Amino acid sequence: MDTSMDTNIGGAAPKGDSHKYIIAFAVVLASLLQVIDNSIVNVALPDMMGNLGASLDEIAWVSTGYILASVIVMPLTSWLGGMFGRKRYFVGSIILFTASSFFCGAAHSLGLLIFWRVVQGIGGGALLTVSQAVLLETFPPEEAGMAMAFFGLGVMVGPTIGPTLGGWITDNYSWPWIFYINVPLGFFAAFMIATYVHDSANQKRSPSVDYMGISLLIISVASMQYLVEYGQRDDWWNSKLMIGLAVSSVLGGAALVWRELTYNHPVIDFRVLRHRQMWVGTVLGIVMGVGLYASVFTLPVFLQSNLRMTAQQTGIVLLPGALATAVSMWVVGRLTSKFDARLLIASGAATFAFSMWQLSTITSDSGAGDFLIPLILRGLGLGFMFVPLTTVTLAELDRAELPQGTALYNFFRQLGGSLGIAGVATIVSHDTIQAHAVLTEHVTTTDPASLARVGMLTRGFMGRGADVGTAASRAYAVLDRQMFGQASVIAYGHTYIIAAGLVLALIPLLALVRKSKTAGSAEMMLE
Repeated sequence: MDTSMDTNIGGAAPKGDSHKYIIAFAVVLASLLQVIDNSIVNVALPDMMGNLGASLDEIAWVSTGYILASVIVMPLTSWLGGMFGRKRYFVGSIILFTASSFFCGAAHSLGLLIFWRVVQGIGGGALLTVSQAVLLETFPPEEAGMAMAFFGLGVMVGPTIGPTLGGWITDNYSWPWIFYINVPLGFFAAFMIATYVHDSANQKRSPSVDYMGISLLIISVASMQYLVEYGQRDDWWNSKLMIGLAVSSVLGGAALVWRELTYNHPVIDFRVLRHRQMWVGTVLGIVMGVGLYASVFTLPVFLQSNLRMTAQQTGIVLLPGALATAVSMWVVGRLTSKFDARLLIASGAATFAFSMWQLSTITSDSGAGDFLIPLILRGLGLGFMFVPLTTVTLAELDRAELPQGTALYNFFRQLGGSLGIAGVATIVSHDTIQAHAVLTEHVTTTDPASLARVGMLTRGFMGRGADVGTAASRAYAVLDRQMFGQASVIAYGHTYIIAAGLVLALIPLLALVRKSKTAGSAEMMLE
């Protein structure tokens, strides 16, 4: 055990660990690998389908299997760290993640690829939650904001660069290399953590295994995750499977909470939510997760499907926003000990909402330059929300409670993100159909603009050798596709307005947050 670390409340020595910046680099690298792997695979799925002879539904399990495994493991990380020792569990998870990455790339069948993706998710589920706990214990309380700024770099920047990196690797090499790239980076992170990270002085090994709690967790979380992943595809409540999954998720979740609150040695200690900062911050985190993922994951789809940009072009458009997020996190990491965190969160929410309003005005004729200012503002807003919100959420927890607190906070934020993505998919589909119906009403044989457009298209097809009937049929088909494109632009605009409203909803909820004297410490006072 490092003698420079004491056991005072807040989780770190007065000046923190002497290797705190090396540790920060190592754990951020580990968390970045996990976050990137959530999204890097998506752009390579078409190549995998062709190479492995899989259908779209079959290949989707390459992503779904990973997400299911990692989300289930997240709330278990505190218990697993106590069972095996946090350092041993952390290093083992990275090695498991890295080794399974290699086997994913080497897989020559769909079944093997899905199997190793599930194993990879089991290893990856620990990387975010343990990284956050390690950072908070490594840095002194007054630098908790800076610790969360380091952590936020992986969590927020990762989803932005993932699709771009995946597209570049797939285009220039082949899809197995999106997994192989993890191998050297993963083993390097494991070596750094094994060398510099220490076990927590307060970790405790549970005297028994809560098999019932683990089973209920798997049932409830797997049901919910599958529901939000495939509910839109199966028409939600018109599917008996989706209804059954919803019932299983709700009943399983309720039974899980009851079990863990009444069992002497729970696998998930929901009692940390007794702290006001913790439960309020968790609710805020869910809201932020819904609004954040609703915007972050729709824009790349819009750029590639509506504006016909490549993965590399999309990455270039998103890069300034990612850089703005990194800069704002560095800045706000230094401000959290000097300013009321609630003011920082409110300013970030307002900035983010304004950027969403700007994005809602985009059209099918928008170019890359039209996204520059909105995405920079979005990046700034994300940094000002994420760092202080995480800091105040965990501020009341003592050192022994940090692993469980970070596990639950990340778990619920991830669920909020899943709900946000599912909600956006439903809204875009519904609003596109509705907007298309409205636009179609204006395309009639008595509308001069419609007739002029059809006539121009018809003459163009006739000029390419088509007869009058075929040319007219093609002209109406083109016009219908154009209306669908315009309808989807309208639908995406609606989602950005909704994301803005959800994030603005954070501001009134901040009245429930206490004002911390020193961000990241357990010394609190009422405003």
